[in-house]
Amino acid sequence: MAGMLDGKVALVTGAGHGIGRSHALELAKHGAKVVVNDLGGSHTGEGTGRVADEVVAIIKARGGEAVADFGDVSNEAQADAMVRRGVEEWGRFDILVNNAGIVRDKTIWNMTVEDFDMVIAVHLKGSWLTCRSAARHWREEAKANGTGKVYGRIINTTSGAGLTGNFGQSNYAPAKAALASLSQTLSLELASIGVTVNTISPGAITRLSAAFSKADSVREADDYADDEWDPTGPRVSSPVVAWLASDESAHVSGMCLRPLGEKLHLMKGWSEERTITTKKGWDATTLGRVLGTDIFCTRTPGMR
Repeated sequence: MAGMLDGKVALVTGAGHGIGRSHALELAKHGAKVVVNDLGGSHTGEGTGRVADEVVAIIKARGGEAVADFGDVSNEAQADAMVRRGVEEWGRFDILVNNAGIVRDKTIWNMTVEDFDMVIAVHLKGSWLTCRSAARHWREEAKANGTGKVYGRIINTTSGAGLTGNFGQSNYAPAKAALASLSQTLSLELASIGVTVNTISPGAITRLSAAFSKADSVREADDYADDEWDPTGPRVSSPVVAWLASDESAHVSGMCLRPLGEKLHLMKGWSEERTITTKKGWDATTLGRVLGTDIFCTRTPGMR
C-alpha cells in the first residue's frame, strides 16, 4: 500500500526525544525519508549526544529510510547543512518540521541574559535559519524547473505558552509566539512558489514539559503499542504534522492547528474583540471612563 508521503524527503529538528521523535517516526511510517536532527543535549541546552542514532535505528528496523544529523539549529552553517543533507542523501528536499527546543524557566527577576538568549536562539533563530535555507533551496528549484513551482512544506512549532503566555517563561513564550508570526509571514512570502507554511501547537507530556506538569514519568513515542491511545502522549499531534506535510494539504497555509487530546483546534490570532470610536481624537482625561464601561468591564466568557 502506497504511503501518503512516499518519495518525499523530510527534516525534523529536535527529533531525538518527545514530540520531534514522534514526528520523525510518523513521517517515516507514511513513506517519507527522514533526516533526524538532534544535537543530543539536555532539555536546558547543555551538552551533546547521539540520541538521533536511536531514532534512525527504529525507522530502519520498521523498513524506512533515515539518516542522523547532530547539528545545532542555532548555528547558521550547521542549519544550512542539515537542510542540504536530504538533497545529498536522496536527491531532493520536501518537508521541514521545526521542533527543536529547550527550556530555561525562571521568573523574569531571576532570569539571566544567557537564559533568554539561549532559548530565543534555539526556538526562534534556529527555526528561522532552517526556514531560510529551505526557502532558498526551493526558490532556486522553482527557477530551474521551468514551472516556477515546487513541492514544499514547512511546519513550525508553537505552544500554549506562546499563544497565551505562561508564568516563568518570559523567554520561551515570546519565542513560541514569534514562531506563529514567522509562519504567517512565510506563508505569504512563499505562496508564489507553491510552498505552504503552517504552525502546530502540540500539547503533551515530554521531558521539556515534565518539570512544570509534575509528571511522574515521560514516555517516548516508541514506548506505546501501535493501538495504544494516550491523550497526553507525544504522538497526539504527529498525524496532523504528517497530513500538513502531504499533497492533501496544498490548500492550507498560514494556519495554526492545536491538537489537545481528543480535540483539534484551529487557532485564531489577535483580532478586534470590541471597538470604540471617536470623531475628535482621544483625550486621556476622559478615555478611562469609556474604556472602563465599554471594554474592560465586559469580558468575553473565559477571558482572563
